[in-house]
Amino acid sequence: MKSLFVKYKSVIKFILTFLLVYVLCTVLYKFYLQYSDGSKFYPDYMTNLVAKQSESLLNSLGYEAKVLPHPNEPSMKLMLNGNYLARIIEGCNAVSVIILFFSFVIAFSGKLKITLLYIFSGSVLIYVVNLFRIVILSLGLYHYPEKSEVLHTVIFPAIIYGMVFLLWIFWVNRFSKFNKKDG
Repeated sequence: MKSLFVKYKSVIKFILTFLLVYVLCTVLYKFYLQYSDGSKFYPDYMTNLVAKQSESLLNSLGYEAKVLPHPNEPSMKLMLNGNYLARIIEGCNAVSVIILFFSFVIAFSGKLKITLLYIFSGSVLIYVVNLFRIVILSLGLYHYPEKSEVLHTVIFPAIIYGMVFLLWIFWVNRFSKFNKKDG
């Protein structure tokens, strides 16, 4: 049994580190959500910010976009050219995806400065791609409402999670201390 722990020490360390960081960040994020009363930024600051930035991007593309607090649930209603198109909910703000990305990079950490820079730049990239994902999804829903199920449940999650996967692969192969190319 001890030989198995020795043999798989790095795998066990990765799993435990990933789980610890992921659970800790998720609990902190849940506290943030729990204590966001929505009085200033409804339903919470991050979701509100993503909704407002999505609105601005859609407006810059020549559409008449408007986001409004949903009266019956903690979300923002996205109106496009006067039509209620979709809800922007907490799950649309990319924070959970960034937590997943962050946890993986920490679990496969490299040199401190590079790790922090990669986490920051990767998180910004995830956030920006998520904004464009919402804008493109909104336009897809507006122009092709019959494709809403495949757009929302297959294509656009594949884009965001596919990008995170590629960021992870790049991290492990280029910067992680577990990269074997040096030894």
